[in-house]
Amino acid sequence: MICSMTGFGRAEAADETRKLTVEIKSVNNRYLDFNIRMPKSMSSLETRIRDVLKEYMTRGKVDVFITDEEQAGRASSLRYNEAMAAAYVRYMRQMAEKFGLDPSIRVSDVASAPDVFTLSEEGADAEELWRSLEPVIREAADAFRRSRTREGERLKDDLLGKLAELKELAEEVKRHEPEILTAYRERLEETLAGILADRSIDETRIAAECVVYADKICTDEECVRLLSHIRQMTDDLTNGGAVGRKLDFLAQEMNREANTTLSKAGDIVTADIGIAMKTVIEKLREQIQNIE
Repeated sequence: MICSMTGFGRAEAADETRKLTVEIKSVNNRYLDFNIRMPKSMSSLETRIRDVLKEYMTRGKVDVFITDEEQAGRASSLRYNEAMAAAYVRYMRQMAEKFGLDPSIRVSDVASAPDVFTLSEEGADAEELWRSLEPVIREAADAFRRSRTREGERLKDDLLGKLAELKELAEEVKRHEPEILTAYRERLEETLAGILADRSIDETRIAAECVVYADKICTDEECVRLLSHIRQMTDDLTNGGAVGRKLDFLAQEMNREANTTLSKAGDIVTADIGIAMKTVIEKLREQIQNIE
């Protein structure tokens, strides 16, 4: 299956002490880049969280939001940081002395300073927390992957349609090439007939000139390579997997063949087809940027 790099998944679980919520969303990115926002109490679990998520995705800029809501009856304790309080008092006195301020310091001034008092969960155990959190992460990741898969299938159908259009354009170039050479030979004969008047025309010279011209405008190799890239991309899309980087490379090669075809165009029809091919390839490249 083909997966998009854009997706969203959410899951939650609650018991009598806590409610855990996990949300995952992603956008396009060349590599796999995690941005995980979670409570400090879970910081020791970040490596485990990343390892689980890597089972569900290989590319994308992924934002993960984890919340842990305290439920009624959940044991917690208030902690007093005496060293932090002493530091506040010391610096407050230094400020009062330096700037000539009232040196009196109230308890409430120190108690309201950051990190003097902290509320923490009693008996918080990393293993116990992980047993509660892992199933929620996996449920959210499953929903996230399903979201990516649905979008990926739509992208695949769109890309296959564009590949079919590109294949028809490449085959049209091949069909049109003999007509260009015939028209060139006719123009060359008319020109020579006018110049030479009643003299006979050297068919060998005309044939040689046509061969030189045919070599200049020949796009057989470009069309063969382009059709080969189209078949390869079609197979990759059909087989599925994390093929985004490979498809991007194939699209670059397609663009190279289209550019060469356009530069060799000896008539308006081929030039128009070359421009149409480049337009389709550009649309392909834009869509491929969304594939994992």
